[in-house]
This record gives sequence, C-alpha cells and structure tokens, in this order.
Amino acid sequence: MLSKAKARWIKSLQVKKYRLAEQRFTVEGAKSVAELLASSLKVEWVIGTRSFLDDHADLLRNRSIQFDEVTPEELQSVGAFQTNDAALAVAVIPATEPFTWHRGEWVLALDDIRDPGNLGTMLRIADWYGIRHVLASAGTADLYNSKVITASMGSFLRVTVHYVDLAAVLRSAPGKVLGAMLNGTSVYDYSFGPDGGVIVIGNEAHGVSPEVQATFNGSLTIPRVGQAESLNAAVATAILLDNMTRNSRP
Repeated sequence: MLSKAKARWIKSLQVKKYRLAEQRFTVEGAKSVAELLASSLKVEWVIGTRSFLDDHADLLRNRSIQFDEVTPEELQSVGAFQTNDAALAVAVIPATEPFTWHRGEWVLALDDIRDPGNLGTMLRIADWYGIRHVLASAGTADLYNSKVITASMGSFLRVTVHYVDLAAVLRSAPGKVLGAMLNGTSVYDYSFGPDGGVIVIGNEAHGVSPEVQATFNGSLTIPRVGQAESLNAAVATAILLDNMTRNSRP
C-alpha cells in the first residue's frame, strides 16, 4: 500500500513545474512501462499489480529498480488514467544533446502543437517513418505530459524531441525547409530528393507562425477532394511523411 506522501508525490508529477523541479516523469500502462524497462533510461521506481511485477521480475531485478505491489485501484488513484490496471513507473528525465543537422536526414518540426494527444501521436508516426529528431517550439506540449507519453505508445523512447527557438534553428538549416500550408505544391507531385530536410507542421488552429514561415524555401499542401474543412495535425503529418518516404529516393 502506498503512503499518502508517496501518492501525493507521484500525482504531483502530472504537473509540468513539478516534473521540471524533480526532473522526473511517469509512464503508465503495461506496454509503455515494459518498453521503458527495456530501454536505456534510468527508471527509479515501479508500482504495479502482482501480475505485472511477476511478468517483469527479471528486468526489475537486473536493473536494481525499486518496486512495490499495489492494487489497480491505487494505480488509478495516483495516475492520470482510469484504465491503467497494470503498472506505473517513475523515470529520470534524460539530458538532451544539442540538435545538429545531418545531410540526408529528414526532420519533423512542430510549431506550437499544443494538444498532448496530437504530439504523442505525431511522435508515433515519426517513429514509424524513421524520423529520429523532432524540433519543437517552446509553445509545443511538454514531451513528458502523461497524455503525450501514452499516445506515443513507446515512441518517445526512440524519437528525440528538441525544444528550440524554432525560427532561429530553421534559419540555419542547410537544405529544404518545407511548410505544410494550404497553398503549397501538392505533396503528391513533389520530389523530395535524397538530401533530407525539414517538414514543418503548424498549430492545430492557427497554422504556422509568420516568423517560422519566413524560414521556408518551399511549401506543401495535401489536396482536398471532399468537403472537410481541415485535417487533424497528426493525420496531416502521416500523409506528408508517407509521401516523403516514398518520394525521397534519388
């Protein structure tokens, strides 16, 4: 059984300022916690049901991780999700290396993506298409928000998010900086080429900021066939990255 003090501390990590102060974050759910345990990140503590702890006993012992058995009701009382009936882990926020450009590599840039679920899904999509680095403006949702972690389905472990002055970094880009816009070149007709570059996705409601638009040397659009007003940012990301992957060969 968790003490009230420990329960309060875990719940405090749902708030960004406390995550930053403690340099800790939580991961919830059987699959996500299992992936975390198999990663190189420093995991300090796992609370879980007897079934979960038994299934992952070797990993917990091999990494000398503190663990405590709790009930599903206790998990749900301290976590962000009411459907978690397996485990919750507390991990150390890792240091992020400064971003550097690499020829031939495509990077995803996110300008003020505020919805945590969207950000997590976009990381999952980026991971699927082999994107290793994401540039994010200061206004973009916090990577370690529980909704981001859960929506990423473990992809936060494989895709590095760099919070940067987005316009300044994009101005230093050595190649293509392509913005997702309503009046760009059709993504179906664009030849991405083998040299890599950046695809920029803007805010769900307001699009890309003028300052970031000023860094573009090209723009892309997803042609509309029906009557829908717009596409979800994560859906648009998937379409753009899919076409980039298929059309970036020499």
